[in-house]
Amino acid sequence: MLKIRLAVASLGLVLISSVVLLAQPEMAPAAPIPSQILTAKKVFISNAGGGLDSKLWSGGLAQPYNELYAAIKRSGQYQLVAAAADADLVLQISYADPLTDVSGSKEMGSDSSSTPQLKLVLLDPKTNIVLWTFNEKTSTAHLVKGRDQALADSINKLVGDLKALVAQPAATPK
Repeated sequence: MLKIRLAVASLGLVLISSVVLLAQPEMAPAAPIPSQILTAKKVFISNAGGGLDSKLWSGGLAQPYNELYAAIKRSGQYQLVAAAADADLVLQISYADPLTDVSGSKEMGSDSSSTPQLKLVLLDPKTNIVLWTFNEKTSTAHLVKGRDQALADSINKLVGDLKALVAQPAATPK
């Protein structure tokens, strides 16, 4: 009797598992990564800036651009060029501090919070079409030295995201 119950229970679990697996949506196949990203040898780095305080970092408003330039140069992955026309790919860095939450009331006062982030946009230099975008949160809650380190960490994550994207095998369109 115990063997029959175990057999029925096992069969029930198998049937339930099968139904759950069948109910899950099928994942779409990977879309191809734009060829300009995968074949780029020369890059131009563009500074799109952002609305921010000039004293946010010790290097001022150009620090995200300078940090990205140095990180790409250290990586040795690309040849840096001085003009977009000479590039296979444009890497455009910008900073934003968008509001992410507003709470409170008119009578009681309101409170807001934001999530500072860096944005790295990959552009085709011939058409200026956005090919890919990466966003990375950064912190501005520290003293300047801490903000500088948070910025450097975020830039390194963006460069790591770019390297990981380029390392993916090229999918062929069907």
